[in-house]
Amino acid sequence: MPQRPRLTPAIADIRRAVRELLPESPLRDIPNAGDARPDVHARPELDNPASGSPAFVHGGLVLVALSGGPDSLALAAAVAFEAPRAGLSAGAVIVDHGLQPESADAAAQAARQATDLGLDPVLVLPVTVGTVGGPEAAARTARYTALEQAARETGASAVLLGHTLDDQAETVLLGLARGSGAASLRGMDAVTGLYRRPLLGIRRSTTVQACADAGLEPWHDPHNDDPAYTRVRVRQAVLPLLERELGPGIPEALARTAEQLREDSDALDHFAEEIAEDLAEHSEAGIALPVKALAANPAALRQRLIRLAVASEFHVSLSRAQTLEVARLVTEWHGQSGVDLPGVRVERRDGYLHFTAS
Repeated sequence: MPQRPRLTPAIADIRRAVRELLPESPLRDIPNAGDARPDVHARPELDNPASGSPAFVHGGLVLVALSGGPDSLALAAAVAFEAPRAGLSAGAVIVDHGLQPESADAAAQAARQATDLGLDPVLVLPVTVGTVGGPEAAARTARYTALEQAARETGASAVLLGHTLDDQAETVLLGLARGSGAASLRGMDAVTGLYRRPLLGIRRSTTVQACADAGLEPWHDPHNDDPAYTRVRVRQAVLPLLERELGPGIPEALARTAEQLREDSDALDHFAEEIAEDLAEHSEAGIALPVKALAANPAALRQRLIRLAVASEFHVSLSRAQTLEVARLVTEWHGQSGVDLPGVRVERRDGYLHFTAS
């Protein structure tokens, strides 16, 4: 085992962030000596069952998504330190996208670093990156598919991602430029299903410093400096320009904006779900919402109710333009015919919006 690094402010900040977001340990009491003994060979996740102390059950493992870069490497070191203290085991999964000649070497180096940190298991998963949605989207799809596969195969209860406050600021700025509304401007959630992002409040400079303090040598992905990628241009040109012209603290301000929008969006989604339970009328043909109730609600709730009805009944996600087209059957009704959406027909009749499969 490597010598434990001295505790520096950067290392302490990252450990604290990890500690706050680790899942609860799924521990159970092992039977006493007089009780029936478990078959430890059939249950390899049990740790020292003869001791009578708590042991890991299925799901007591967390995985770090490790690229070898400073963000994920600093995260891996913090998880290796904090997970055992939280009663969890910790491993790593390295996704080799195969997009560069040296990608296999970088993956092998990351795997060695993970093993040196004491993470176990350490998985290296080569993937084939497609072309759908462009290179960034295709790589992301391949990566998350591999991470989900690793979690299933190991029984991990969470996958920890190394997104930082800087990544959050870039995401919000990109969403603003696309005009994609609160769903994008809210940025990344700290917890989304399987995934946890402990470092959303940590600057990228802190992860770089933490690696230096711990004697870790991160790999620097050349794609992170390639201006062909939109996110790289935002990182290298747009955000520095904003800070030069508007003053320091732009990334923090964007991250705060995302946090406030997440709170507002979550509240509105909650209200919409409660209202939908009272308003929605289901039938074999689909679902219906009363026009008067839709008209009485503010636009933000009305549009959420429309999106919720379509998503819950037909598993279709509406764009803003499609949602507004349906909403005009409520707010600008002049006897017009219905609206055709992907796989869904919406018509106004007898005081209701009727959503049926087309």
